[in-house]
Amino acid sequence: MIRGFLYILMCLSILSTASHAQSNKRKLTDREDLYGWEAIGRLDIGDQGFCTGTLIAQDLVLTAAHCAIDEKTGKTYVPSAVTFRAGLSNGKALAERKVAQIAVHPDYTRHAELSAEAVRIDVALMRLEQPIPYSVADPFALHSGRVAGNEVSIASYGRGRAEAITRERSCRILQRRQGLITFNCDITFGSSGSALLARNGPRWQILSVVSAVGTDGRQKVGFGMELTGIVADLKADLRRDAPKPKATIRRLQVGSGKSSSGAKFISSGGS
Repeated sequence: MIRGFLYILMCLSILSTASHAQSNKRKLTDREDLYGWEAIGRLDIGDQGFCTGTLIAQDLVLTAAHCAIDEKTGKTYVPSAVTFRAGLSNGKALAERKVAQIAVHPDYTRHAELSAEAVRIDVALMRLEQPIPYSVADPFALHSGRVAGNEVSIASYGRGRAEAITRERSCRILQRRQGLITFNCDITFGSSGSALLARNGPRWQILSVVSAVGTDGRQKVGFGMELTGIVADLKADLRRDAPKPKATIRRLQVGSGKSSSGAKFISSGGS
């Protein structure tokens, strides 16, 4: 077990019931600030609270599994009760979409206590009712492989910063082993589900998803997971469970004398 799990504080979703200087964080409060970060949005869960989510396709939002599970029932929220608000800033979103499908790892709800095993699979995918155009928000790709210099970044909503994305420009991976990633980004309640971002050339890509906060005995640390494999599995679950299109039957009219292309039918005698 990773030593940092000796003392876990809790998951970071905000429900109703500082490692870095403030100069390292910036609120993205206008359209110019949001450029390139439009795919990050607030996931509003009815009137119960919120998490952070990130578009990885026009209609797919990546977040944490515990943001998708109703603690009272142990089941996923009714999808239509969840709303993704892309680029939300000061009460206005660039796009708002209801969620149509939710997929979490089938073993996630079996881990009643927060643990390394639970964090490794604390991932959810949500399919939106309607895609968000690329012209509005450009989805993030997933990162794979090593991270140069262990430098990462995070952009999220949270307690005291719920109305605009706050981006921490630079923080560090502390440890990456056994399917877990620990990092020293300054996360708070509501940061659950936000993407831990690593550079690949000029672009930021998603390395992990923020799951929990704890301590390594010396400082507050965040916990995430390796995404290799689990996102592909959740995409397959969404495809398998997608509502089947309804078949439609159209009665053909007898004696119309025309095909749908406008070609006329003629008798076998050629007249």
